[in-house]
Amino acid sequence: MKISTKGRYGLTIMIELAKKHGDGPISLKTIAQANNLSEHYLEQLIAPLRNAGLVKSIRGAYGGYILGDEPANITAGDIIRVLEGPISPVEGIEDEEPAKKHLWMRIRDAVKDVLDGTTVEDLANYNDEGESNSYMFYI
Repeated sequence: MKISTKGRYGLTIMIELAKKHGDGPISLKTIAQANNLSEHYLEQLIAPLRNAGLVKSIRGAYGGYILGDEPANITAGDIIRVLEGPISPVEGIEDEEPAKKHLWMRIRDAVKDVLDGTTVEDLANYNDEGESNSYMFYI
């Protein structure tokens, strides 16, 4: 499974919103500038995140976006599924012979465990020294 820029930049949006959680709405322009990304591309990604309830939009002069829930309640898996679709290392697992099917399912389950076990709070609190305040990443 390869995560495209949709998933990667979607995670970036959500991490930035988690870092500023409780401080009011954040504009996509602010997120784009802070991460050297295209504001136009982020606008395309925010709509499915909003439709899924992962973010809320706030209108007005000081508007922008906030998380739709607490950062500890939103997982990387939630975001990736909205932007990338189902998590699967290969297409058509059900048609594989039993040994290969078992392998693909184990890989899928391992990836799901990591994505579903990692919250945007974990990612927002991750520091540059390779240490997380509360989380270890294993695949």
